Amino acid sequence: MPADGEYTAVVDRFEEDLAVLLLERDGITVDDTHLPKTELPESGRHQDAVLYVSVEDGEVRNATYNAEETDQRAERAQSRFDRLSQRPSESETEADTDPER
Repeated sequence: MPADGEYTAVVDRFEEDLAVLLLERDGITVDDTHLPKTELPESGRHQDAVLYVSVEDGEVRNATYNAEETDQRAERAQSRFDRLSQRPSESETEADTDPER
């Protein structure tokens, strides 16, 4: 049961009719919780949606979708993926295999 307070929450996955939310504080995942999918804002009913939530008595009482943060996180993830998927240039490949470097 999560501690009372304000969190940034990310929709991690769905298990049947429940959304699994990862609760973050200062960019660090500190807990998780389950919430009926129907209690999420309609625009935030998808994987990786970023929400601001209030927890009272160990339960999510309010959830607000943050479209801007959701888009920013998706762009950062795509950028990391693109960088990792690029083939190294020939000079980088030679530097990696040249034992004298």
